[in-house]
Amino acid sequence: MATRSTIAMIAEDGQMVRSVYCHWDGYPDGVGATLREHYTDPAKIQQLLDLGDISSLREDIGEQHDFDSARDVTTFYGRDRGEIGVYALPHMNIDGWLALRKGNGCEYGYLWNGKHWHTFYI
Repeated sequence: MATRSTIAMIAEDGQMVRSVYCHWDGYPDGVGATLREHYTDPAKIQQLLDLGDISSLREDIGEQHDFDSARDVTTFYGRDRGEIGVYALPHMNIDGWLALRKGNGCEYGYLWNGKHWHTFYI
């Protein structure tokens, strides 16, 4: 069974939030640890969000691959499975982000504030 999560980045204005959904291993020792250890460069976080919703997060974003193959790189619904409409969503603020993603069944939220990751239990 999946532990769903959402990964977000706050905009430079300190208000707008942009987020993606992540299906597997969303608990703090899974996705949370991967983000804290391997996603601290804002450009890399932006690239992650640009590729949209995620099936499984790994330390490297990697290149396009077959969705059903076990890989050591991140697997995306759009890039690797060819799904449409699985892009990052904008939110007016943190509360709006968390409310929407709770409705998506997410249990945890991870927000990059420009310096470090914040973890939310939704």
